[in-house]
Amino acid sequence: MTNNLPAAKRSCDLLIIGGGINGAGIARDAIGRGLSVILCEQHDLAQHTSSASTKLIHGGLRYLEYYEFKLVRKALLEREVLLRAAPHIMHPLRFVMPHDASQRPAWMIRAGLFLYDHLAHRKFLPASNGISLRRHEAGAPLKGDYRKGFVYSDGWVDDARLVVLNALDAKERGATILTRTKCVAIHQQGEGWQATLDSEDQGRIDVQARAIVNAAGPWAGQMANAAGGGKGHGLRLIKGSHIIVPRLFSHPYAYIFQNPDKRIIFAIPYQDEFTLIGTTDLEYTGEPGAVRIDDSEVAYLCQMANRYFSKQISAADVVGTYSGVRPLLDDASQSASAVTRDYLLECDPHAPPFLNVWGGKITTYRKLAEEALDMLQQRLGTSAPDWTAEEPLPGGDLQQPGALVRKGAFDQFLTRLGQSHPWLPAPLAKRYARCYGTRLQRMLGDANKMADLGEELAPGLYEREARYLVTVEWARSADDILWRRTKCGLYAQPQHHARLTQWLNHERAGQAA
Repeated sequence: MTNNLPAAKRSCDLLIIGGGINGAGIARDAIGRGLSVILCEQHDLAQHTSSASTKLIHGGLRYLEYYEFKLVRKALLEREVLLRAAPHIMHPLRFVMPHDASQRPAWMIRAGLFLYDHLAHRKFLPASNGISLRRHEAGAPLKGDYRKGFVYSDGWVDDARLVVLNALDAKERGATILTRTKCVAIHQQGEGWQATLDSEDQGRIDVQARAIVNAAGPWAGQMANAAGGGKGHGLRLIKGSHIIVPRLFSHPYAYIFQNPDKRIIFAIPYQDEFTLIGTTDLEYTGEPGAVRIDDSEVAYLCQMANRYFSKQISAADVVGTYSGVRPLLDDASQSASAVTRDYLLECDPHAPPFLNVWGGKITTYRKLAEEALDMLQQRLGTSAPDWTAEEPLPGGDLQQPGALVRKGAFDQFLTRLGQSHPWLPAPLAKRYARCYGTRLQRMLGDANKMADLGEELAPGLYEREARYLVTVEWARSADDILWRRTKCGLYAQPQHHARLTQWLNHERAGQAA
């Protein structure tokens, strides 16, 4: 999908700077309330922070220790909304916490889990309970000195696809989404703003907007300063890194581990054949787009996992890593892990609407967007009601509108897919179902046999899907496809990356001809 912005569309009610989860969520909400919307993103959608999370939709159990009850309740309420909105890219997940007597006492954990269960109403997630690790299947991969534990519920999400689906829904409702388009200047112009955008496709684009949302994530401070009304010091940049190793356990549970430094890490089933371990929390002062994991972080995550698992891991076992910079609201906490994950929406009442988004977490993005639009509508003189809580994301309508997410809804959808497309190998059908949900047929088109999918450009990635991702989901590079739109990069070798790049160049040349 190439960017194209005709001159007639170079004015809008709302210009959104930043194509991460907050920007995409605000674009979706705004266009659904009748505002005209342009979103610009300097790189790919979800290229930075929003694809570098631990892939969880969760209330944040550890935040209870910092008395962030309001944030936890808000996140728990949103957890239910999101799991209902996109049951293809999200699903419930049960977490096992082995009890380490040298860390938090059992009574404290029980009290925390009781609060976690009851701070917000649960419609379909089971409550927490204690278990014997000697009898429970989740105890088998652990060292023998862990005898009892606790189990509670949260959710898993494909974070990058969550961003893309919000952007896709916004586009289909009328928003203009410009990727590879950087905002390079902002000036007040009368009762609104003029922004200069630099697009890889179109060069310089001047946009007039009644209001601007600064959802630039780690770059939000820079954008606020560029507009002349920022408080860039209100952000604290925290680096978080993850490692991916071959599967350490075969059961469906995830783990949350307490560690001597009072931090926690997660070990999560990932893409069927792997285990995802993270995250670190480190102060970061470099360029956000250049963040990378370092050797000390790999060693730390291996060491913390090795405290619990019988199977020991080292840097040699790591098959993949990723890092991101979290733009957290600076609350003067001494440690990086204690910094609040809440957000602040800030808008100068004495200038045309310029809304700064400080902080936040992926679980509360929809609520953040809802609150942002409520603020902006007051300034813009509109009053359309909020709407996103009841609307599924593209592909998420696996069942009747308004129905609760049944435990077997996705499995039933997958069964129907197998019956209607028996020629699809089961692993590929499952991946397609997870990525696209009910939009799967749009991607497959008229294909009715494997040969119709075209060349296998990388393991599990065929031309038909790659072309759909280019034409519909803004994919431009091999990394866009292999890591953000899919996770086929976990199986790809350098020659696959090169072949996909070659194919993309050929497709781009064909479009230009």
